[in-house]
Amino acid sequence: MGFLGRFLSSYSESFAAALIAWPFASFALTLPILAILYRRDGRIRALSAAGAYLSVLYLLGLVCFTLYPLPEGDSGPGITYGLDPIWNPLHFIDDIAADGAPAVAQLVANVALFVPFGFIAGRGMRLGAPASAALGFLASLGIELAQLTGLFGVYPYAYRTFETTDLATNTLGALCGWLLARASLRVLPDPGRLAPAAVTASPGIVRRTVAFCIDMALAATASAIAGSGLLLALYALGGPPASAASLPVLALLGTAAVLAVEVAVPWRRGGQTPGGAFVRMTCETRERQGSRRVAFYAARTFVILCAVGLPGIEPRLTLVPLACLAFYLFKRKMPYDLI
Repeated sequence: MGFLGRFLSSYSESFAAALIAWPFASFALTLPILAILYRRDGRIRALSAAGAYLSVLYLLGLVCFTLYPLPEGDSGPGITYGLDPIWNPLHFIDDIAADGAPAVAQLVANVALFVPFGFIAGRGMRLGAPASAALGFLASLGIELAQLTGLFGVYPYAYRTFETTDLATNTLGALCGWLLARASLRVLPDPGRLAPAAVTASPGIVRRTVAFCIDMALAATASAIAGSGLLLALYALGGPPASAASLPVLALLGTAAVLAVEVAVPWRRGGQTPGGAFVRMTCETRERQGSRRVAFYAARTFVILCAVGLPGIEPRLTLVPLACLAFYLFKRKMPYDLI
C-alpha cells in the first residue's frame, strides 16, 4: 500500500492543477458543449451533460499529468539541458528488469490513463474502434511531441522524456476504453443511438441562445473576412487602410452578414439558420405564408438587430431584447412567435 500511495501521490499536484482549471474551462466550453449535445441528442440530458463536463475534467487531467509541473528556476531539465528521447519501443523490458514493480506500475498507468479517452470516443463521440484507436494515438503523439520539443518551444529543452512505448500503451488504453464503452451500452443503453434526433419547432431559450451565438460567430467571421479584404484593397490602391469613407462600408458589411445569416438562410431553409441547423431547431415555430411570414421575419430581425447593437440602432432600443426575454418567461414564446 505504501508503494501505491507513493505512486499516486506523484500525480497529486497535477490533479490539483486540473481541478483548479476545471471550472474556468467548463465555463469557457459551455457553448460548444451545449451545441454538441443538442446536435447529437436533440436535447440536453442530465447524464449527457454530466458526462461532457467530466470529460473536460479528464482532458485537463490528461494534459496536467503529462506536461505538468513546468520547469522552474534557472537550471535543470528544460532550462539548461534536456532529457533524451527513447526511441526503442521495447525499452520497457529493460525498465522492468531494472526497476521491477515500479516499472510495471508505470506501464499499467500509461494504459489506464487513456481508457477514459477511448470510453469518451466510443460512447460520447460514438466513434468506431479504428477511429477511437486512431484518435487516441494522435492525442498521445501530440503529448509526446510536446514533451520532445519543450512544450513546442516554450522551453529550450525537453523537460520530460519522449517514449515510443507510450504511444503503444496509450493507444492500447484507448482501445480498451472503447471496448468498455461498448459493454456499457448493454447495461445503460444510449437513447440517441436508437432514433435520430428530430428538428424541433418549439426550441427553449437555451437552445435559441446557443443557435444565436453560433450564428453571430459566423456573421462576425464573414464580416471580418470581407472587411479585411476591403481594407487590403484600399491599401493596395494607395489609400489609407482605415479612411473615414471605409468605416460606414464596414458597418454595412456587418449588417449584411447578420441579415444573411438570420434572414436569407432561414427564409430558404424552412427557418433553419446555420446555428439552428446545427442544434436541430427552426426559428419558425409554425407554418406561415405570404405577408404573415414577412411580418414574422421583420419583427424577429428587428429584435436581433437591437440585440447586436449594430451602428444606426438607437441605444434605447437595446432594451427590446430584454423585454422579449421577460415576455418569454411568462409565455414560453418570443413576441414575434405570436404573429
